[in-house]
Amino acid sequence: MQQDLPARITACRLCTDRFAATATGHAPRPVVWFRPGARLLIAGQAPGARVHEAGVPFADPSGDRLRDWLGVDADTFYDRDRVAIVPMAFCFPGYDAKGSDLPPPKICAETWHGPVMAGLSRIRVTVLVGGYAHRWHLGAQAARAGVTRTVAGWRDHAPDRFVLPHPSWRNTGWLKRNPWFGDEVLPALRARVREVLDD
Repeated sequence: MQQDLPARITACRLCTDRFAATATGHAPRPVVWFRPGARLLIAGQAPGARVHEAGVPFADPSGDRLRDWLGVDADTFYDRDRVAIVPMAFCFPGYDAKGSDLPPPKICAETWHGPVMAGLSRIRVTVLVGGYAHRWHLGAQAARAGVTRTVAGWRDHAPDRFVLPHPSWRNTGWLKRNPWFGDEVLPALRARVREVLDD
């Protein structure tokens, strides 16, 4: 991995005009959280408004839920020597006029994911969080299947990849309707994460 890559991403302003035109009218603030030696990759969606303010990935209730799903504490989660967090967009995309999250701009992944992934050569487990990450990492099959069917087929990808819904509070209803996720996926995920991080 190029030593200056995190600094180059942090300095990225490709989406300045795009973000200025959103309902939030904000400036880019890439949240970069990875180092070459990481063994666990969290492939997420994009920072939310709270993460944009904090400059720390998953520094919100979604992060609390995700850490619970993984079975790790905050110190472990934020240890960049063990855990890399690489979303589909490094910046908060903003809200539309109705207050809904905008999708991660494709230009971010198209620009940065190749170099980032090439440098993360020690990754042993990738956790795909949400539909955007599913589609990028698993391809058209995930796009056609949708989140529920993709997550339900988690065994097709384990133990090297685990597919999860987004841990947002908006998915609380989904979790209640799909108890198999907590019963089947989470124990296997936690065991695998523990194996990789403790090795």
